[in-house]
Amino acid sequence: MDSYSPSEGNTGAQPEYAARELRDRTAESRAVQRGPIDLPFLLLTLLILTIGVIMVLSASFARAYYKENDATKYFVRQLFFAVAGVALMLVASRFNSSFYRRMAMPLLMVSLFLLALVPFFGTGKSQVGANRWFDLGITQFQPSEIAKVAIVLAFAHMICIYKNQMGTFKYGVVPFALILIVTVALLMLEPHISASVIVIALGAIMMFAGGTRWQYFAVGIVVVGLVGYLVVTKMAYASSRITAWLDPWSDPLDSGLQTIQSLYAIGSGGLLGVGLGQSRQKYMYLPEEHNDFIFPIACEELGFVGAMLILVLFALLIIRGYWLAIHSRDRFGALVIVGITSKLAIQVFLNVAVVTNLVPCTGISLPFFSYGGTALLVQLVEMGIVLAISREIPLRKRKNEENGEK
Repeated sequence: MDSYSPSEGNTGAQPEYAARELRDRTAESRAVQRGPIDLPFLLLTLLILTIGVIMVLSASFARAYYKENDATKYFVRQLFFAVAGVALMLVASRFNSSFYRRMAMPLLMVSLFLLALVPFFGTGKSQVGANRWFDLGITQFQPSEIAKVAIVLAFAHMICIYKNQMGTFKYGVVPFALILIVTVALLMLEPHISASVIVIALGAIMMFAGGTRWQYFAVGIVVVGLVGYLVVTKMAYASSRITAWLDPWSDPLDSGLQTIQSLYAIGSGGLLGVGLGQSRQKYMYLPEEHNDFIFPIACEELGFVGAMLILVLFALLIIRGYWLAIHSRDRFGALVIVGITSKLAIQVFLNVAVVTNLVPCTGISLPFFSYGGTALLVQLVEMGIVLAISREIPLRKRKNEENGEK
């Protein structure tokens, strides 16, 4: 195909060239909109979500009956948010990646503004002195969930801007570090250590994928380690969790109770489990059994085989996410999928590590399983963003075929 070059002085070809370019861009835009979503990613998401909602019913009915006099109350609420979340996921999958790039920085600003309001207007759990939610009446909203996805979108956008300068300290470290420092500082005012850990990890992963030099990460690890040490030694509730992690039986009726009961639940499941709905630990023995500690109930009822099946499904979803990132149409789409998929992987790993006492107890939920309406909505919207970017992959394949590439 002949192409127009302004230096050739072919002014007569310019209108034809411009018209052809406009047609190509229009066709590309339409192709992106009509492209199919990635079916394996969608089916894996829906399958995990279905299992998660069923486990909420099984894990929550005893507490719901005791506290609310309605055994299905938590389940009905979770089912409502699951259905609404799937609808939002499908809506989110209809937008092009350019839309999410335009929304990246505004969303980051909104998330920081909301985090700044939490210490003044937030509600929380009095036993740990943490205010992390806004009470919306029908549900509670946690701004940190918005902050996580905002970090992913904003960093992907910034990396695309500084793509040729990511190896420098001025552009590859400073602007990203400033955003992380502000975000983590606001989170620690709540305080919210687990969200801070996830945000720092997400930021590091995005910067690494974007091309930041590894030497800067070595310095960052030292700084984060020192800050973490100060937090653990200076904050009473953080140091008590470290003590409970090292020896849960030193305080079996208080700080070590949750870990001990979690291990009892996991051990009681054996190979095949005691049967769906037959857990004993959910009868007010294990705290947060329908929320952060829902996985031990799944282990108890479904056994080692069922628990491994759940983890395999998560692994397949994560692997498929990275596959989509590799095949994304552009750098921004690839980075966004890497960030969202890594966030999913981090939360799954840390939640399972907590309930098995591999790491100290933190408030990290299991995606698609743990009870929580707004968190589930955000997670499904994130899956919708991945599906939206996946719709652009067929266009890239068609272009390669037209150019004779294999």
